[in-house]
Amino acid sequence: MSRREGSLEDPQADSSVSPLPLLEAKIHQTHSLARLLTKYAEQLLQEYVQHQGDPFGLPGFSPPRLSLAGLSAPSPGHAGLPAPERLHLDAGALAALPPLLDVVRRLQAELNPRASRLLRRLEDAARQARALSAAVEAVLAALGAELRGPRPEAAAAAAAAAAAAAGVFPAKVLGLRVCGLYREWVSRTEADLGQLVPGGPP
Repeated sequence: MSRREGSLEDPQADSSVSPLPLLEAKIHQTHSLARLLTKYAEQLLQEYVQHQGDPFGLPGFSPPRLSLAGLSAPSPGHAGLPAPERLHLDAGALAALPPLLDVVRRLQAELNPRASRLLRRLEDAARQARALSAAVEAVLAALGAELRGPRPEAAAAAAAAAAAAAGVFPAKVLGLRVCGLYREWVSRTEADLGQLVPGGPP
């Protein structure tokens, strides 16, 4: 019985297929995911602020500056870096966010136990950050970029827990910072991937 050309049974049948369409499809898929998560991240930040009470959400409110070991906002020079380096930074930041989002969710479960939608959004955000980080890593692999080793996540989570232990207000500021970083890095990832999409911005 003859095999159908191009079937999974005949690995040689597809050997001449260019990997370029597969790479473009992977970039498109990951960019679409980042664009969707950018919208979700904005919704998460808005809902978080709504549940914190005053002075959060008041016009002109400027929260205290909070630093988290191993994670910061995208640098002003980020957009000028080579594409692989930008994507490495995106993937690393996204990988560092889930334990932080988990800390925030646990704190909000104590501070706002009835805010079920907020708690669900925080749980979803941690899972989505992991998924987007893995998808960006897959794009890097498809581009032939050298992949880096596992990133330590404990430092940022430990810093978050220490900040939260200082009291209710610092715990709320921590959550605001983490949700803000999540939005910034997902949005930055969307922009970086958008430059790789055929026909996208230069």
